[in-house]
Amino acid sequence: MQLPTPLALILILSGVWTLIVWPPFLRRILKDPRARDEKGAATRFLTVHLMLISTSMILGAATAVIGVRALIA
Repeated sequence: MQLPTPLALILILSGVWTLIVWPPFLRRILKDPRARDEKGAATRFLTVHLMLISTSMILGAATAVIGVRALIA
């Protein structure tokens, strides 16, 4: 795949940004009282946010990898 260097750098920056931004949000979600019910079980609030964060981080990592591969090629 041929991609101009500026576009490859944008992909890398975007992927790294995603990987930096989401972990602090996850820590805040885990501390949120809505994350667990009275029995300590995970609530839908926690489940939805875990899925959102997981998906975003996977896509961020994939974006960064595509950018690096485009930069190297």
